Amino acid sequence: MRIATWNVNSINARLETVVRWFEAAQPDVACLQEIKCVDEKFPAEPFERLGYNLAIHGQKTYNGVALLSKRPLEDVTRGLPEGDGDEHARYIEAVVSGPQPVRVASIYLPNGNPVGTEKFAYKLAWMGRLHRHAQNLLKLEEPLVLAGDYNVIPEPRDAEFPKNWEDDALFQPQSRAAFRALKNLGLTEAYLQADGAPGAYTFWDYQAGAWQRNNGIRIDHALLSPQAADLLRGVTIHRDVRGWEKPSDHVPLVVELDA
Repeated sequence: MRIATWNVNSINARLETVVRWFEAAQPDVACLQEIKCVDEKFPAEPFERLGYNLAIHGQKTYNGVALLSKRPLEDVTRGLPEGDGDEHARYIEAVVSGPQPVRVASIYLPNGNPVGTEKFAYKLAWMGRLHRHAQNLLKLEEPLVLAGDYNVIPEPRDAEFPKNWEDDALFQPQSRAAFRALKNLGLTEAYLQADGAPGAYTFWDYQAGAWQRNNGIRIDHALLSPQAADLLRGVTIHRDVRGWEKPSDHVPLVVELDA
């Protein structure tokens, strides 16, 4: 089972690029972030034509997450627990059925900038909610993949120019500590387990020639429960997609499980 995660930065604005990648890569499951549309505006037809079942948790103009799967999706959950009053569409979870069912979540963690504002406090509070939910999911003792745009640069090695990010919410000690605490629940970071080589970036800003200068960061992650980690066969970052016409500023990361 190949499970992809990709922040597409508006599914409708980049539909041709996204469909082109789906046709070429043929992931079994895809976790999309920043679809930037309400559920009924999601362009379902081209993906259904490719054989995908869809579960959408959309929002007008901002945020929005989706799960696309060639296998049936069951037990779909939209939104994190403890979300009273939180209208941001940032989390969707489902069980991908099959001989070896896998629970998969698509995550769009808050950016948190600027630091010192309520946006950064919201980021940390949201990470706390994710931490508590992951604790409960791990009690199920099943293959679990928490994939998405975490908006966290875990270590200096995960940025081409770490000093450029010292004042950014993505690289603050609190953000990185919360990410480590999440992993310390017993989750395995798929890329580090399968490869771990530095320079494996998943995001390049549109500004200041970041892509041309390889001024990238690694902020898209897939965290695996012990049961999923046992099935891990490899991880691929589809770096070339950033050089396509009308690209997202993120590229797909694909986790392969023996499931």
